[in-house]
Amino acid sequence: MKSLISLWSCTAEELAVRCHTSAARDITTVASRTEHEGLSFLGITLADYGKSFQRWLDVGSVDPSDLPAFRRAGGDRTGFPAFLQGFLGRVFDAASGALLDQPDIESIYAIRQLTLMFSKIALPQESLVETPLRFARTSRSVGANRREVVSPKRERAAMSEYVQCEQDVRASDSLLDPSYMDDFKRMSEMLFGRIFSYLDSDIKDEQIFPKHGPGVVADKLSSNEKWNLRTWPARLEPFMRSSTYLFPNRRHWLTSEGGRANILEPDAEIPVRVITVPKTLKTPRIIAIEPAAMQYAQQGIYRRILEVVKEDSFLYHAVGFEDQEPNRALALKGSFDGTLATLDLSEASDRVSNQLVRTMTLDYPHLFGAVQGSRSRKADVPGHGVVRLAKFASMGSALCFPFEAFVFLTVALLGIERELSAPLSRNQAIRLFSGQVRVFGDDIIVPRDYVLSVVNELETFGFRVNVGKSFWTGRFRESCGKEYFDGTDVSITKVRRVLPTQRQDAEGVIAAVSLRNRLYWAGLWKSAAWMDAYLRRILRFFPDVAPSSPLLGRESAVGYGFQRLHPYHHSPLAKGYTKVAKPPLDHLEGTGALLKCLAVDPPLEPEYELLGLRKRERLPVDDTLVDSEHLERSGRPKRVGIKLGWASPY
Repeated sequence: MKSLISLWSCTAEELAVRCHTSAARDITTVASRTEHEGLSFLGITLADYGKSFQRWLDVGSVDPSDLPAFRRAGGDRTGFPAFLQGFLGRVFDAASGALLDQPDIESIYAIRQLTLMFSKIALPQESLVETPLRFARTSRSVGANRREVVSPKRERAAMSEYVQCEQDVRASDSLLDPSYMDDFKRMSEMLFGRIFSYLDSDIKDEQIFPKHGPGVVADKLSSNEKWNLRTWPARLEPFMRSSTYLFPNRRHWLTSEGGRANILEPDAEIPVRVITVPKTLKTPRIIAIEPAAMQYAQQGIYRRILEVVKEDSFLYHAVGFEDQEPNRALALKGSFDGTLATLDLSEASDRVSNQLVRTMTLDYPHLFGAVQGSRSRKADVPGHGVVRLAKFASMGSALCFPFEAFVFLTVALLGIERELSAPLSRNQAIRLFSGQVRVFGDDIIVPRDYVLSVVNELETFGFRVNVGKSFWTGRFRESCGKEYFDGTDVSITKVRRVLPTQRQDAEGVIAAVSLRNRLYWAGLWKSAAWMDAYLRRILRFFPDVAPSSPLLGRESAVGYGFQRLHPYHHSPLAKGYTKVAKPPLDHLEGTGALLKCLAVDPPLEPEYELLGLRKRERLPVDDTLVDSEHLERSGRPKRVGIKLGWASPY
């Protein structure tokens, strides 16, 4: 903890020099309060300060009541917080609290950096003495062997909120006026009718190519064991046959030693496992672990969705699944000219009703059947038992992300349509709003002139707009992890893990080196130098490297260093540590091995190959499928280490 305070103090001094102010008393405050309040001051109290500051930027004035945890300067209850007042005075008027006409951008960046620096820090289990080991959760679904703590109290609260959210979704479904659902269906058909028709045809013609990922599944199968899967939902069988998707070909289906698939009736299906993983110290994130069969089918549909969206010129620019840069560019534009608003939703995935997805796909029987057949109907919620789901899917389902984006885009355009007081055609949507409306997950961008109508429409359909992370009145905008003020990037560098104290903490070392390099490229060079000195006490070798180097080293704009040349290639070599993370042993042979090898990429039709054309763009091949040892080792590594040796510095 002392190392985190020292790093914060170094950053505060560096930013104070840049902003022509002093942070001496701020440093004393942080040291004192962290000693008494622990890491919660850095990860929660300071983060609340940062969120309030962003809201002040949006509304244009300081609201002292937002920060009861900080005393006021001079004892005045209506004045600035005394903490960081040297920076605040360069952004807001000290007398009125109003935003200055020309606020200091450096000070805005400094306040955000100093308050939100630890807002996403994840604690290793040994750092919380009061948390018994039996409550520690190993999160393998979001990273390799990241042993981090979710507070038992906060985990129970998160599970209760998950169940309450289910009740809210059911209530919203029952209260929604049927005319709104009719409008939703009409708008959805206008936007997605073409691509849904393609998907429906592909599913009917069995042109979906599923795959298994490296993550855990509710069946508790290992990565390669999934390819020997022999259970299949009866609900899915009419639309995606087990004989087609669980076996390499019909001959193997007829002669398979393991027999044909076990078709599970709905009552026998495995429910999704609901777990929490660290998000912030204050709030854990809830995800659902899907059964292998469901995830397998979902991945196939998802891959095809990515392809058909790219074939639609309007949707390609209105919905994002992989590239966040278009959203960030629009947020930058909105911060500069004020024409665009950025919206963020709370519990976005868990509030997408399955009734909305059913309504969208109802006219496409094969798509409807495949999506509903691959959707889990039940969830095993710790402390609440097995719960029947009204939501479409939680995070963890491969179809959660695309269909929530489809739903949000539909509702956003419905809100715009209501403001226009006239039905919106596809041509009008393309002509008027292409490049102004975009959805990436729950990050929504709409024209500011229509934002209130869009917010009202979202709430009518049961969604909750996160007011603290939605901006449209001032010059601050945020989308997809980037923040902007008045056309300037004020995004910050966050500390994700507690700093390591020994070289054996491989994951901590890797995260610390990444932090050092991110601080350097963010222009916080004194903070990066502090990290250099800290890491040199842990690592015997810490060379200067290029960003593309496999070595854990100091990235620099002036180039890289080396100690010798390769004896055969005569290329530069430097001595340092490299990350070592081998997939676990997981032998696969027989029918499952053949199915995995054939699932690398779908074949092209002969006539397209002869013409030199591709019927549709192929997705990048999964690394796990082209690794020469993928039939012997597969899955996420159980442990991560670092190894000393010679490697290229670039």
